[in-house]
Amino acid sequence: MCMALSLIAGCNKLSDCSCEDQYVIVTKHGVKADGKTDVSDAIQKVIDNNPNRTIFFPDGVYLLSKSIITPADPEKSVHLVLANYATLKAKDWNQGGALVRLGGKDPKNSITINGSNYGFYGGIIDGSGVADGISIDGGRETRVENVSIKHVQTGLIIKYGANSGSSDSDIINVNIVGNDTKTSIGVLVEGYDNTFTNMRIASVHTGVWCKTGGNSFRNIHPLFIFNDKQEYESRIDFLVQGVNNFMNYCYSDQFATGFKIEGPHDIDMTDCFCWYYSGKVPFQTAIECTDVMNTFVSGFKVGFSKDCENVAILKAKLGGKGAIVNTAVPDRQLSSEDVSKYYMK
Repeated sequence: MCMALSLIAGCNKLSDCSCEDQYVIVTKHGVKADGKTDVSDAIQKVIDNNPNRTIFFPDGVYLLSKSIITPADPEKSVHLVLANYATLKAKDWNQGGALVRLGGKDPKNSITINGSNYGFYGGIIDGSGVADGISIDGGRETRVENVSIKHVQTGLIIKYGANSGSSDSDIINVNIVGNDTKTSIGVLVEGYDNTFTNMRIASVHTGVWCKTGGNSFRNIHPLFIFNDKQEYESRIDFLVQGVNNFMNYCYSDQFATGFKIEGPHDIDMTDCFCWYYSGKVPFQTAIECTDVMNTFVSGFKVGFSKDCENVAILKAKLGGKGAIVNTAVPDRQLSSEDVSKYYMK
């Protein structure tokens, strides 16, 4: 309770809540927040020496030259909490991977042992244009919440999970800004059975790349930002390669292809939205299926730019079991590749 109150109140010192002794404050354990000192090893030492503790980072800049790694073993796990302006920033980064690797050591597959629920809360992750942000490497039911992730190659990575592939992670209120390269990704999902809620993503080539199934995406808004160095045609907002994924009010904003489903997968899309604010592009495709469409689309809305002539609501092979219902269809000429009328019920 004291931790929550201190964060809500904007306290930078937990002593303001008279419960400083309940939390491990990194700056009291040799970790400098001066934006000059590499504190990778110092932070790792705090993590390793304080199992089952909440570790707090006051406001400041913490430079990292390598990943900090938390244990997946519930008996060794820690929960990382950052003040609103506490920043973990890559410096002299040449190893690849994420600045923070949750569950990246001491592997364990359990939700019954106390300590299995841990994660990362608050603050800023700054990849300095070269590092990934946060990866969930192992464990179960890991939570990432209220984090701003900026200048990253890949913002958030959910790796193949410990429970037969299931990661069972929950991502809430996370904003991501990529490094605006052709390989930049907002969210990369390689594990099963995760939830993603209330996210904004920008300056990436692919907004969300989902390789697995059983995932729920709710209120996710990737935004395309024009850049002379970018290649527009291969920009995809939501790339889905697995079955049984669910999307509710996911908002594609100006990406060449809003939603791309690779394979004849059954996906549920409810009240999703595809918008194009500029027509200075060669084409605009709201939904593309590389095979027949077995996806159920309900309440879908699309707004094409008036000055782009090559537009399509749906590109897919015919013969699928999917359907488009309760959809607002724009009153304009569609591309010869569009097959939306075939699937509309």
